[in-house]
Parts: sequence; structure tokens; C-alpha cells
Amino acid sequence: MYARTIAHGVTAALAVAFTLAGSQAHAAPAGSGDQPLAARVVTYDASASAEFRSAVDRGAAIWNASVTGVQLRPVTTGQRANIRILADNGWPRALTTSLGNGTVYIGRQAVDQGYDTVRISSHELGHILGLPDRKPGPCTSLMSGSSAGVSCTNPYPNTAEKAEVEGNFGAAAARPAGAPRTVLTVD
Repeated sequence: MYARTIAHGVTAALAVAFTLAGSQAHAAPAGSGDQPLAARVVTYDASASAEFRSAVDRGAAIWNASVTGVQLRPVTTGQRANIRILADNGWPRALTTSLGNGTVYIGRQAVDQGYDTVRISSHELGHILGLPDRKPGPCTSLMSGSSAGVSCTNPYPNTAEKAEVEGNFGAAAARPAGAPRTVLTVD
């Protein structure tokens, strides 16, 4: 009984923490101790991404196929998005407020210079997932961004970038077997 009370207290504290961080957290029932934790779901709103909407959806799909610790999903009606994605006339950029939360600008300036829209989207989403720029860098590094040149259209994270995102979102997966766990879905 005491252990159950502690588990409920931890669940409540985590829910409050995620709510204060601008997200709603819902505890989901945990399965057996040897099943992997469910991915954290991070929602995005691309309704203001204008002509870049399909590139944004493709960038999210690339991350979803590349990592298991987090999944990017379009926001549903009435839901508050973790990530807002906007089109503007400046240079692409991401303003991260916390891991998995922030605003991405798909800037037309880079597109007008010939940079690939899917690479831009995937790169900027990488910032929201906790990755820094790695400039200068080769085309094989998604986070090398514009330093890889206009001819680089690679929108895929490399092995190290995938591992870093998994580490950012999968720390709970490293818990000892049999330890109490709470699976959170952020939406």
C-alpha cells in the first residue's frame, strides 16, 4: 500500500511538472517490467507553415522513422501543440523553450537561396529535440545545416544525432528492471 501511495504521488508530481511546462501529461498504465517504455509524443502545429506544410510533415516523419524515444504528431483540434511551426521571410531558426517545446520558423530566405525545404524542416525539428548546430559539417550531418552547402539535400539524422535524441528522450528506458515506472504521453 505504501509503495502504491508513493507511485501515485510521483505520478501526480510529474503531471504537475509537465502542466507547468506548458504540456499536459497523462499517466498511462505501465505494462510488465521488460516491455520498453512508450515513446513521448510531442505535437506540432504546422497550420501557419504555408507552402512548407508538406516539408514539415516529411521532416516529422523522418524523425519518427529514425528514433523510438519520441514521436512527432500533428496537433488535433482543441489540443495545445508543443511545437508551433511558422513560415516567414527570414532565415530558418528554432526557438526552444524546453526539450520538445518551442517555435520553428521555416524562413524563405534560405529556400530562396536554394536550400532544401525538407532538410530545413528536419534540421529545425532537430533543435527542438535537443540537438545543437554542428557547423561546419558534412552533408551526412543533419545538424551541419547550411554549412553543408546548397547542394546538400540530406534530411536524415546520422547515427550520432539519432543516439543523442534517444538519450534526450529515453533516459527512463535506462531504469533498473523491476523499478516502478510511469509512462507519460505529452499532448
